[in-house]
Amino acid sequence: MTPTPNAPISSHKNIGYITKISGLMVTIKLAEDRPPLHCVLTTSGQTPAILLLHDYIDATTIAALNLTDMIKLANGDEIFDTGQMFTIPVGPEVMGHIFDATGKLMDGSVPLQNVEQIEVFDTDNLIQDHVSTKTELLQTGIKAIDFFTPFVKGRKIGIVGGAGVGKTVLTNELMHNIGQDSKALSIFAGVGERIREGLELYQNLKENKLLDDTILYFGQMDENAALRSLVGVSAARAARYFRDQGKRDVLLFVDNIYRFVQANNELSTMLGEIPAEGGYQPSMYSQLRSLEGSLYSNANGSITSVQSIYVPADDLTDPAVLEISQQLDSVIVLSRKVFESGIYPAVDLLATSSSLLTPEIIGQRHYNLVRTVQILLQKYESLQTTVSIVGTNELSRVDRLDYARAKNLIHFFTQNLFTTEHLTGQKGQFFSLEEVLTSVERLLAASE
Repeated sequence: MTPTPNAPISSHKNIGYITKISGLMVTIKLAEDRPPLHCVLTTSGQTPAILLLHDYIDATTIAALNLTDMIKLANGDEIFDTGQMFTIPVGPEVMGHIFDATGKLMDGSVPLQNVEQIEVFDTDNLIQDHVSTKTELLQTGIKAIDFFTPFVKGRKIGIVGGAGVGKTVLTNELMHNIGQDSKALSIFAGVGERIREGLELYQNLKENKLLDDTILYFGQMDENAALRSLVGVSAARAARYFRDQGKRDVLLFVDNIYRFVQANNELSTMLGEIPAEGGYQPSMYSQLRSLEGSLYSNANGSITSVQSIYVPADDLTDPAVLEISQQLDSVIVLSRKVFESGIYPAVDLLATSSSLLTPEIIGQRHYNLVRTVQILLQKYESLQTTVSIVGTNELSRVDRLDYARAKNLIHFFTQNLFTTEHLTGQKGQFFSLEEVLTSVERLLAASE
């Protein structure tokens, strides 16, 4: 999307000048008619700034995002319309590469030549006819997930948790397990996360020969808020392209969707907007709905989305966390208490929920087992206080048996992960759904 660096400025149309600069947000007074929303603007000089038209303030004033914030701007600087829209490269040539939010290569490879470019801010996400209703389960090989939050092709799954409880590890494990057992294309969007984690993911995909069918987009924590706010949108647009033009099933992994909200909140502050509930930007709900609503399946293919969600201060009632969770089909909750007890992945089996747990989707046998286990776990929680004071000997025989069964089930749902083999020295494990169901039935039937 970046204009040719050496293109003469005379080839661009002068549309106005800067009247205000607030961080990355630039206010421009127009001398010409308004250019189209999301077009690329630039400045003059040896190292021109690249701006993205963000919003119309009034008939003669616009707000633009400075995508190259290291370049100094000043009031009065002239702004030029490049005649280009905000685009990213697509097609077979982008497979196995890492891009930033603007479609610029980040992996040090030779720049791609003659690659198709598509507009990121399209309107096809508003047209959701022919949405697929076919139900197809995807097995992750992770016991707790396949049992409590089954993956259904074309749906949205969230991994919720505070800092350091294993969200990124679990996301990487899902990429590893589903990628090897699926013919789908994997797209990863790293939003505001650590550079080290991005490098580890790239190396892991390369070692497991999964890189050739994967595209990565990074807007990491060292990037400015404008790029962090755009990287998820660019990855989602690429997913829709490969679904429709490539007729592919797509697995879209986003780590971390909360950072998308956070980046847009920073931009909102620069615009001087009055915060809404919880201190978040007033446009948070519409921004999330726009992004989540663009991830749907149709007759061409499916988009299955896995999104990790950071929980600030471990507060699951945070407005942003609640809003994101409400737009997902399944929510896997990672608990610090479970993590500290040495159970990995640290899934809170009771807080985890899914709207896909119906007999029509997972079958009557699976459904009945889930409900039985949930009731047993709830009873286990209610007995915890009594057991911590007087022990299990004071429980009735039935309560003691249910308590022991629940405890065994909790430990059953822990397992070694492939992506942590180099840290733990324990070989990763993959369990089929049939193995999980059979084992749960055996544990439920166990006597003292």
